Amino acid sequence: MKIHKNDNVMVIAGNARGKSGKVLKMFREERRIIIEGVNIIKRHARPSQKNPQGGIVQKEAPISAANAMVICPKCSKPSRVGRKAVTDSATGKKHMMRVCRNCEEMF
Repeated sequence: MKIHKNDNVMVIAGNARGKSGKVLKMFREERRIIIEGVNIIKRHARPSQKNPQGGIVQKEAPISAANAMVICPKCSKPSRVGRKAVTDSATGKKHMMRVCRNCEEMF
C-alpha cells in the first residue's frame, strides 16, 4: 500500500468524501485504514474496568485504502504517490522513496 501510518490523507469517495485526517491504524491484509475523525460509528459498551459507566461509545471505523489519497506535505494537495530510487551518499546503498506525482517532492 502506498499509504503509511501517520500520513495525512483525504477521503475521495464514500460518505466521508472531502474529510481529511491522520492515519491511526492500518490493516494491510484487508487493505483498510482508520483515519482520525473520519467514519465515526456508535457502539454500545458494557461497564468494564476501562469504562466503568458503560453506555454508547463513539469510535472510528476502517475505510478502504482505495478511498483515501495522501496529502503532499509540500503542495498541500491530495496526490497520487510514486516511487523513486535514491542512492544514499554516505553508504552508497539504493533505497526507494515515495514521491508526490504533482510536485515531485520526496516524503
